Amino acid sequence: MSPPHHFLRLSDLPTETLSRLIDRAIALKNRRDPQHRPLLGKVLAMVFAKSSTRTRVSFETAMAQLGGHALFLSPRDTQLGRGEPVEDTTRVLSSMCDAVMVRNDSQAQQAAMAAVSTVPIINGLSEACHPCQLLADIQTVVEARGSIEGARVAWIGDGNNVCHSWLEAASLFGFELRVATPEGFEPDPDWVAAAGEQARLLRDPAEASEGADVVVTDVWASMGQEEEHARRCEAFAGYRVDEALMTRATSEAIFLHCLPAHRGEEVDAAVIDGPRSRVWQEAENRLHAQKALLEALLAPAGTPGAVTLVN
Repeated sequence: MSPPHHFLRLSDLPTETLSRLIDRAIALKNRRDPQHRPLLGKVLAMVFAKSSTRTRVSFETAMAQLGGHALFLSPRDTQLGRGEPVEDTTRVLSSMCDAVMVRNDSQAQQAAMAAVSTVPIINGLSEACHPCQLLADIQTVVEARGSIEGARVAWIGDGNNVCHSWLEAASLFGFELRVATPEGFEPDPDWVAAAGEQARLLRDPAEASEGADVVVTDVWASMGQEEEHARRCEAFAGYRVDEALMTRATSEAIFLHCLPAHRGEEVDAAVIDGPRSRVWQEAENRLHAQKALLEALLAPAGTPGAVTLVN
C-alpha cells in the first residue's frame, strides 16, 4: 500500500501539481455539477484547536458537494482535550476516516500526526504556514490576470504564517514578493532564505507596493496575540493599506486579504470594499481550492478531471 499524500505545506506537492490543482479549482467553480460526487462514502475528520469561519465552511461544504461527509472535532469533543497523545488520536482517526484536516498552532504536531497516519493529513492552518489559503489566493490571481508567474506581489504588515506561505509560493511559482514589515515583525529567516531571489524584505510599504500587481495584507494581531493588540497597532502605524498606497501599484493591481479584516487598522474600508478588492472572490475560492485538493487526495483513480497525485 502506497504511503498517503500529506499537505502540510505548499512544497509537499510539485509546482506542476499545484498549478493543476488551481486549474481544477477554477474548472470546478465554473462548471458546478451536482452529479459529480466522487467522494461518496468518504469521511473527512476536521480537528480544530483554533476557531475558523472560512476553513471550516469551505472543507465541510466541499465534502458535502463532492458526496462525502465532514466531522467537526474540537478539543472539547475529543480526548485531545484530556491529554491524549496526538499520535494516539491520529491512529484512531486514520483507522476510521479517509483524511484528517488539522487547524492548530503547531506545525510540529501536524508532522507528528503525518508520521503515524495511514490517511492524508491536511494543514488547515498552523503557526508556521497556511497552504490551503495560498491555493485560493493564487487561484484568485490567476483568475484576475491569467497567471501569477512573473508578477510582483507586495505583502504589507506582519511576517506571519500566511506571509510564510506567500514566500514559499514565490519560489515555487516564480513571482517577485516584496515584504514590508516593521522591525521585529519580519517573517522567519528560514522561510525567507528558502524563497531566495524571489523575495525582498523592506521597511517601507510604499516601496514594496511600487509597481505591484497584487497587494496583500493580514490582521496585525493574529489569533492568540490579542494581548499584544495595542502594542502591535503602535508598531504597525504606517502599514495600513489605503488608497494612497494602492496608487503606487499598477493600475490593474488587485487587493487580497485572507480575513477576518479590521477596517481602519490594516486596511481602509475604501480599499477592501472598493473596485480593486478581490477579497470576497478570494474567500469563495477557498471552497473551490479545497474541492480540488480533496478530490485529488481522496477520489478514486480515473475520476474525470481530478488531479492525479504521484508518489
